[in-house]
Amino acid sequence: MSIEVFHVDITTDASGDSTDYTGWFSGRILQIRYVDTDLAAGAADFVMTLENTGAAVLTLTNQGGTDATWAPRQATHDVAGAASLYAAAGESVEDYIWGAADNVKIVTAQGGDTKSGTIYVTVEHTPR
Repeated sequence: MSIEVFHVDITTDASGDSTDYTGWFSGRILQIRYVDTDLAAGAADFVMTLENTGAAVLTLTNQGGTDATWAPRQATHDVAGAASLYAAAGESVEDYIWGAADNVKIVTAQGGDTKSGTIYVTVEHTPR
């Protein structure tokens, strides 16, 4: 097991948009941290997916202006495809998001003209 933190610098174009990528990995996503430089406060949107599979990682709206950290998880299902739920509350049971020879695609919109920030994606690699 090894832990890697991908450091992804984001700089938007004149339309406030950017598409960026982490390096390749096989393992689970532990944490995502956004460190603001000057993206449009309360306006920037992020959509993060695994590039190869398109699996959702994290979708955020109206961000920017403040540093923040998330630990994204996905809902789990039983072998029949039914959602696994905590009995008392009916809340989804969640587990890590895994990638296999994949990377995280980070799409930024509404970030402002030529603005920037940094995304750190922490991944635990699976042994080969």
